[in-house]
Amino acid sequence: MPWVKGKHHLTEAYAWFLARWAKRLSWQEVASAFHTTWGHVFSSVEMAVDWGRKHRDLSGIEAIGVDEIQWQRGHRYLTLVYQIDRSCRRLLWIGKERKVKTLLGFFRWFGNKRTDMF
Repeated sequence: MPWVKGKHHLTEAYAWFLARWAKRLSWQEVASAFHTTWGHVFSSVEMAVDWGRKHRDLSGIEAIGVDEIQWQRGHRYLTLVYQIDRSCRRLLWIGKERKVKTLLGFFRWFGNKRTDMF
């Protein structure tokens, strides 16, 4: 069936529909409202995120910002890297922990060519 990818049980249109609603409501509320399972909502969001990551344009980034936020209880942190250009502000990358090694992971992911532009 051309409207279903691989062995997924949802049509692409329905998966996109669920993913859009999951931006506004909790995943459990989306599942309940549209008579589906939490797992189907999860796989729909996962599909949307995968698509977004494959089609993301990383060209023209002029400035980045780094933030560290506490995650869960205790001393658990996430490192967040943002694009902070005048024309565009967006989250680029999230890494677990708040260490130099974590930030180096961003620069490895970002690539030498783009990193050298800073």
